[in-house]
Amino acid sequence: MPAGLSLRAPLAVRTCLALAAVTLLASACGSSSSTGSGGTPSAASASAAPALTGEITVFAAASLNGAFTTLGKQFEAAHPGTKVTFSFGSSSTLAQQILQAAPADVFASASATTMKQVTDGGDAADPRTFASNVAEIAVAPASASTITTLADLARPGVKLALCQPQVPCGALAQKVLANAAVTVKPVTQGLDVKSTLAYVTSGAADAAIVYVTDVKAAGASVKGVQIPAGQNASTAYPIATLKGSRNLPVATAFEDLVLSPAGQSVLSEAGFARP
Repeated sequence: MPAGLSLRAPLAVRTCLALAAVTLLASACGSSSSTGSGGTPSAASASAAPALTGEITVFAAASLNGAFTTLGKQFEAAHPGTKVTFSFGSSSTLAQQILQAAPADVFASASATTMKQVTDGGDAADPRTFASNVAEIAVAPASASTITTLADLARPGVKLALCQPQVPCGALAQKVLANAAVTVKPVTQGLDVKSTLAYVTSGAADAAIVYVTDVKAAGASVKGVQIPAGQNASTAYPIATLKGSRNLPVATAFEDLVLSPAGQSVLSEAGFARP
């Protein structure tokens, strides 16, 4: 019986007051239960984001080989059940392969020009720049004492290797040579920056104009000769998920990793500059 309700009160009054007390108690219990379930969603009702799974193929400029191989391993470790396969080569060749419907999910180019070919062809949209690079002279150790400037590359008897002019590293070398007003006659022109550098490491050439990142990756097999800032040139690296991707969630996640602080740290360690 509710407190304060006298047994001397009429029966009808006592009944009404008792019913009111029961109703208030039930309301209070219901309100408490509702707050607990509605205010904070339970773990069972919360929808977890689906785990990434499946394979992607990344077309990437040859100069990205080391950094992207590291990022691929990091990505697979962070997302068990995924696999990242790389196809490295000259950006111009990779762009043409994409335009010819080669199966790929992500494209990372060494120049905005080659990326524009892909976006103009409707195979990608909204590329994002994730790094930049500059040119450097790679010199065979045996020629290190005689090749110390860009002008030395024009001397008779110097065997110079350049990338083909349509390749980003070749276009960059042409800009550098024009800035320095130096005319050269290369003995060979490589399909990409790695094959061009290989002419120097194999002894087939005395020097090559490549990227600073490739000189760093080559270690003691070459000597790097820095190009003065007033003569040097840079290239930007854009990345985009391709519209024909067979695994858009994984492709987008990999692109995000490249642009993340963790991805930028790997690229910086390899010698790339920030965009």
